Amino acid sequence: MLTAKQRELLVFIQRKLEETGISPSFEEMKEALDLKSKSGVHRLISALEERGFIRRLANRARALEVLKQPDDVSASRAPQLRASANDAVGGNIAAPRAVPSAAYDVIDVPLHGRIAAGVPIEALEGQQSLPVPAALLGSGEHYALEVSGDSMIEAGILDGDYALVKKTNTARDGEIVVALIRNEEATLKYLRHEGGKIRLDPANGAYDPQIYDDHDVQVQGKLAGLLRRYH
Repeated sequence: MLTAKQRELLVFIQRKLEETGISPSFEEMKEALDLKSKSGVHRLISALEERGFIRRLANRARALEVLKQPDDVSASRAPQLRASANDAVGGNIAAPRAVPSAAYDVIDVPLHGRIAAGVPIEALEGQQSLPVPAALLGSGEHYALEVSGDSMIEAGILDGDYALVKKTNTARDGEIVVALIRNEEATLKYLRHEGGKIRLDPANGAYDPQIYDDHDVQVQGKLAGLLRRYH
C-alpha cells in the first residue's frame, strides 16, 4: 500500500515522463506536492523504490523510471500508458517513454557557500542551488561549493570555480576531499595519512601542507567535478 503522498508523487513523475521524456527535478516534485523541503522528496522516492514502483537509472543523477502504478489509480488520475505484449497480468507495469541521454538531464545541486582552496575558511550552509548537467555526476548525493583561493591551481581548480562534491565520509590517499577541520572550517585539499596524522596537501608550490591530528579532520565529501563560468 502507498501513502497518499507516495501515490501523488508516482503519478506526477509518470505524467512528466509522458509529457517531456525527462524526470522532474527535485524542486518540481517539492512544489507539486507542496512539501517544505527536498528531503521529503528524497524519502518518498526511496519508499517508492523500495516497494518496486520506480527505479533510478544507473549513473544518471536525474533519471527515474516508473515500473508500475498502484492498482487503485483510476484511468482518470493515472497517465495513459501504452501496453505491450510483455506487460504483466493486470496491466500495471508501465511502459514509459525512453528517457533522453543523461547529457541533456539537469539536476539542482545544493550550493553550500564558499570553501577555501588556501587557508581554511568557514564553509557556509546556504539555501541556494546550482543547476548541473547530470553527465558531470555519478551515482550518490552531491552538493556544490564555490572555491575561494589559489592553493589548488596546479590541479586545475581556480578561484571562483564551483566544486561538485560527492557526499562521503571516507576517501583514499591522493583523492581531493572537502575536509572539515575541528568542526569549524572546511578546505579543499589532497588527502594523505601520515604516521597517525592527516596531511592536507595543496596543489600550489607556494603553500605548505597542513598537518592535523586524525580526530581533528572529518572528510565530508570528495571532488566529483568542476564548473567554471567565463565572464
